Parts: sequence; structure tokens; C-alpha cells
Amino acid sequence: MIIGDGGHASVVRSFYDGPWPIIAIGDNATRKRISKDMSDQYFGCAIHPSAVIAKDCKIGTGTIIMAGVIVQIRAKIGKHCILNTSCSVDHHCVLEDYVHIAPGAHLCGNVHVGEGALVGVCVGVAPGAKIPPWSIVK
Repeated sequence: MIIGDGGHASVVRSFYDGPWPIIAIGDNATRKRISKDMSDQYFGCAIHPSAVIAKDCKIGTGTIIMAGVIVQIRAKIGKHCILNTSCSVDHHCVLEDYVHIAPGAHLCGNVHVGEGALVGVCVGVAPGAKIPPWSIVK
């Protein structure tokens, strides 16, 4: 079951057919609200087959990883995050819950992204940067 009916949800529908629900809504605050409303529900992860994900990274439930994404070693991805088309998350990065990394954005190593933050289209984030919760980087 895919929750959402916008453009993001239509892309997720093109590759996810798992048994668990996914909240396919781009707005971080809305995704958080819905996940809290459904707190008794287990959520799956939707991972596009072309994504390259290191074996030792951790990915929280409800996270969506789109086509062309690269996630490197020891990255920690929170719950209900979106790693959008062709973004990269390098080694030892931490993404808290409800983060959205937009298409083409690149996080260098050891970046920490606070809850609900949005890293915008094609943004490059320097090594070791700390992005505050619910902020927008553009």
C-alpha cells in the first residue's frame, strides 16, 4: 500500500510492490504526522533496484530510496526519509528521521542532517557539516 497520490507517489509505485505500507509524500512534516497517526503500523522500505547501498549502513523503516542513489559505508538513515533520484550519502553520514535529500544532492562524509531537514536539488554538503532540524538547504 502506497500512501500518497502526487508525483512522488507515482514514481514510488513504478518500483515498489512490497506488502508493507510506504508514505510516499514529499512534504517532511506531513510524512511525520501520518506516521505518528499510524504508529501501530509496521512500514516497509522502498528501494529502487538501481540504488547502490553499502552492506553495513542502517536504514530506518518507511524510508524510500529512489533510482541512482548511492549510500556509502556506515551511513545511518532514519525512519521515513526520502533519498531522491541520483543523490549520494557518503561514509559515516547520519540522517535523522523524516529527512529529504533531493535529486542530485551530494553529502560528503560525516555529515549530520537533523530531523525533517530538506537538502535541496543539486546541493553539495561539505564533509562534517551539521544541518539543523527542519531546515532547508538550497
